[in-house]
Amino acid sequence: MIGFISNLFSRGEPAMGEADARDAPAIATLHGASFRRGWSEQEVEALLLDRHVIAHRALIGTKLAGFIMSRLVEDEAEILSVAVVRRQRGLGLARQLLNLHLRRLAGLGTRAVFLEVDERNDPALRLYRRAGFNEVSRRPNYYPGPDGNAAALVLRRDLF
Repeated sequence: MIGFISNLFSRGEPAMGEADARDAPAIATLHGASFRRGWSEQEVEALLLDRHVIAHRALIGTKLAGFIMSRLVEDEAEILSVAVVRRQRGLGLARQLLNLHLRRLAGLGTRAVFLEVDERNDPALRLYRRAGFNEVSRRPNYYPGPDGNAAALVLRRDLF
């Protein structure tokens, strides 16, 4: 009964904030459900403990709804991963996480942000292009798939 009531009141706006090592189990679970090769809990925890990694998460109630994680080196960052739970996809949560994350990176002095994305991932490409990312390179045959290999597109956005 308490779970039902909690879910009833947790359907509002997601709570956004920085992720930390306590979020590792939930992030690893979501990553594994979202990508062909998921990260283990230990890999996620190591990333979250790395002082060069910046991570944000979105909670709906007490449940992880999405996350974004980057590695920062000097004045450049690479987005390592973004994932949103299936039932929240297409509702703007990834855009909210990305915007929050980019503002934080800019506040830390980041001048350019890079990422790699599967050329077949249309929702991610729409997200990144709407956020001002542009293709700067391509890695052919990078992502395996049932219909053959696909290129990884390397995207960049300047923050300053």
